[in-house]
Amino acid sequence: MKQELIAEILALPVAERMRLIEAIWDSIAAAPEALPLAQWQKDELDRRLAEFEADPDSGASLEEVFARIRRVS
Repeated sequence: MKQELIAEILALPVAERMRLIEAIWDSIAAAPEALPLAQWQKDELDRRLAEFEADPDSGASLEEVFARIRRVS
């Protein structure tokens, strides 16, 4: 990556850098095949899904998760 480009990005105001991060993340998410999961990641996702399917009420709602995050912040 060109150092001039990095310097230009770092000179942007924080809000603009955040928008840039979001745009980059969206472009990555649009091509999930470009970042294949490792086998251990697949295994962990399968384990978590099986755990949830065995007891769907054991999880937390999105609202509960956000409430916990806000309490910690």
